[in-house]
Amino acid sequence: MGYIWHPPREVVESSNVHRFMESHGIRSYKDFVERSTREMKWFWGSLPGWLGVEWFREFREVVDLSRGPEWAKWYRGGLLNAAYNVVDRPVKLGLGQREAFTWVGEDGSERRVTYSELADMVARFSAYLAESGVGVGDVVAIYAPMLPESIAAMLAAMRIGAIASPIFSGFAPPAVAERLVQSEAKVLVTADGYLRRGRVVKLKEQADESIELAASQGAPEPRVVVIERLGRSDAPMREGRDERWSKAIAGKARSDPGPAELDPETPALLLFTSGTTGKPKGAVISHAGALLQPVKEHYFNLDIHPGWEEPGDRLWWITDIGWMMGPWQVIGSQFLGASHLVVEGLPTYPRPGRSWELIERYRVTHFGFAATAARLLKREASHLIGEYDLSSLRAFGNTGEPIDPDTWMWVMRDLGGERRPLINLSGGTEIFGCFLLPSPVVPLKPSTLWGPGLGMDVDVFDDEGRPVRGAPGYLVAKKPAPSMTRGLWRDPERYIRTYWSRFPGVWYHGDYALIDEDGFWYILGRADDVIKVAGKRIGSLELEGILTSHPAIAEAACVGVPHEVKGETIVCFAIPKPGQAREGLEEELRSLVAERLGKAFRPERVFIVDDLPRTRSGKITRRVIRDLARGVEPRELSVLENPEAVDTIRRLLASLRGAS
Repeated sequence: MGYIWHPPREVVESSNVHRFMESHGIRSYKDFVERSTREMKWFWGSLPGWLGVEWFREFREVVDLSRGPEWAKWYRGGLLNAAYNVVDRPVKLGLGQREAFTWVGEDGSERRVTYSELADMVARFSAYLAESGVGVGDVVAIYAPMLPESIAAMLAAMRIGAIASPIFSGFAPPAVAERLVQSEAKVLVTADGYLRRGRVVKLKEQADESIELAASQGAPEPRVVVIERLGRSDAPMREGRDERWSKAIAGKARSDPGPAELDPETPALLLFTSGTTGKPKGAVISHAGALLQPVKEHYFNLDIHPGWEEPGDRLWWITDIGWMMGPWQVIGSQFLGASHLVVEGLPTYPRPGRSWELIERYRVTHFGFAATAARLLKREASHLIGEYDLSSLRAFGNTGEPIDPDTWMWVMRDLGGERRPLINLSGGTEIFGCFLLPSPVVPLKPSTLWGPGLGMDVDVFDDEGRPVRGAPGYLVAKKPAPSMTRGLWRDPERYIRTYWSRFPGVWYHGDYALIDEDGFWYILGRADDVIKVAGKRIGSLELEGILTSHPAIAEAACVGVPHEVKGETIVCFAIPKPGQAREGLEEELRSLVAERLGKAFRPERVFIVDDLPRTRSGKITRRVIRDLARGVEPRELSVLENPEAVDTIRRLLASLRGAS
């Protein structure tokens, strides 16, 4: 069975889920999950009351399935507002002077924002939006980093019934323009700039270029509100269209329109996700889904202790408001009256130990990341752990990509002292949360996600749509959940084709998964990351795990390259640890894979590289490498922190084709 971590008694007994199960007579977490998926209406009907959701009008029916699971409608007859529940409600409950979040700049600047201060900011920007003609169903795009103002803008849009559409602040103008064209945003919130690795990123100029590109494709020109992050006097401002944030919210408190009382199915968020082909998909998340899914996961799985308990917890997830995890962090932690940390820049800049400094200074209780960010910290800051007080930490989180066993063990042992759980979670933008994740009360194996989330009736299917155990298959959901995207933005046919056509009536998520002999669940990567060599299938993650088990290798990425005889052949890229000799390493690694998996899976090549294409959060963009391997020009390279790595991969793959 290998290594299994068992939660210490004090972790179990102090957890939210343990106390909840005791008070409701539920014997075990496994029983709780099984009942929540078996009795869907009981679970989703009871959950709002358990959590303390405030309704303007209670619902009369949990779910309407008259149009099938693809078009489920939740909480019929109810009236709700997600933003009200995470902004106004905490103040109403007496938490006004509690800290909602703290923002920390790369230059060391700091802003602590209480719930009352946030509520005032949201109310003022709600008034600005209403005076600007923004109403229910209109889109407010946010092309800015995770700043106090961008958080307030997102919540203000949701509060008046408009749709908030955060856009990653690292995107280049063509990618932003594509999203503006699709959304037809009435207002664009941006910033004059921000800091990145010590340099100024002039975001306002990029926003202007994005608007021009979108207009050339027929998009209406939005009003523009500019957050003054850097106080740039030279930031271009167009008269009649652009307004600075400070002016936009000045004197607006009395004209606050108040929270809209909305059908729970009303769209709250429009989150674009990049597809492997075609234009980005617009996931439409309802008010009910945007609220219930992150709060459920923060409370029962991350074990965020609510702010009305002392001391309040503080969550820091390395993310951006333009990615799903940004809004997920804001909504989940703030509904519970807890606190969260918002950090500008890299976790290892300007000092390798920056993350440990922040955890110590702000007493972070929950620290989340993508696996690649964890590997970055392991490589650059592991030797500094002992210099800081990390005793505030109670749990870790990982998402965005599967975590390899070696990094999982480093987090658990070096950071957590084997007394804190790693809540490894997997889901997606399209469900605004997780299909798979553990809770603090269950045993864990390296890299595992444990199993299904509460209320998420998931399974692993083979090609014929039959459940499979002990062998890889496709992750599916057999029942709907409130947070599933309400179609795709203005493209219902693509929605059905993408998620509901492979196994009719069943959600196909596109992940390759495994349930092992002990019942532990694993994600093996995206289904389109599966490499087929002469009819034999292997997940890229399994290959990469073997490569990184070599003591000289820090990170790896493996892809399938088209082959006229075998269909595909395996090509890998490996980053050595600092100071490691490279001579003979390629052959060692090829032989290691053959030894572990068999000669059929011996890689055609293992290229030793200095780096791999990665996002600002440190996540390796395997999609880009896969596209290059298949001769497809990758989309949206502006998301990358190191675009020069793409040129290296392109050159190496070209040399491979030339050799053949």
